[in-house]
Amino acid sequence: MDRSVQFRSILVRMSAEPRTARGRATRERILDVTTSLIGERGIAGTSLEDVRHAAGVSKSQLYLYFRDRDDLLRAVAHTTCDRVMDAQADVLAEFDSVAGVARYLAGTVALQEQRKARGGCPIGTLAGQLAETDEPARLELVAGMDRWQAGLRAGLEAMRSRGELRADADPGVLAGQVLALIQGGLLLTQIRRDTAAIRDAADGALQLIRASLDDKSL
Repeated sequence: MDRSVQFRSILVRMSAEPRTARGRATRERILDVTTSLIGERGIAGTSLEDVRHAAGVSKSQLYLYFRDRDDLLRAVAHTTCDRVMDAQADVLAEFDSVAGVARYLAGTVALQEQRKARGGCPIGTLAGQLAETDEPARLELVAGMDRWQAGLRAGLEAMRSRGELRADADPGVLAGQVLALIQGGLLLTQIRRDTAAIRDAADGALQLIRASLDDKSL
């Protein structure tokens, strides 16, 4: 991870690390409420007063865990990335074979179908609202996307090490292309309210991997 990303991540955590279980629970509740409100109203429509009332905390409690609104939003960005990665940890760990890639992509499509094409990617949604206005928050989101790409790359590197991918196939480039396809598919699915885009993106990603297979593994 880039040193500047690490530094900013540490700052976010240091500014809001409660010492007690009760404090950690309160901070987590504030983050949950903020994330939910932002999902419903967007960042511009979510004030600290909204968060305070919805979380049932006092102003002093809110400022005990977060220096200001920007600090809270950066923490939301950091936590959102953690949750996105945690939610897909098991299936991402199996992204190391053609069958595993297919399962991962099918699961991505199924989730959007379950959500009726609403919500998109939580990291991408925050990026659209924060990337041009808050540099530390943008870097938190970059770190999240980098972790995602690294997970994809690890599986592809395992395939290449077993001779399943061509020797000239670059796992890092392939992982970036797969992630770009997924993100584009999620965005189009969200704005069109139609899962055709994520299905097409998943098909394209699978075809991309298949095209990089060694002839002997076909």
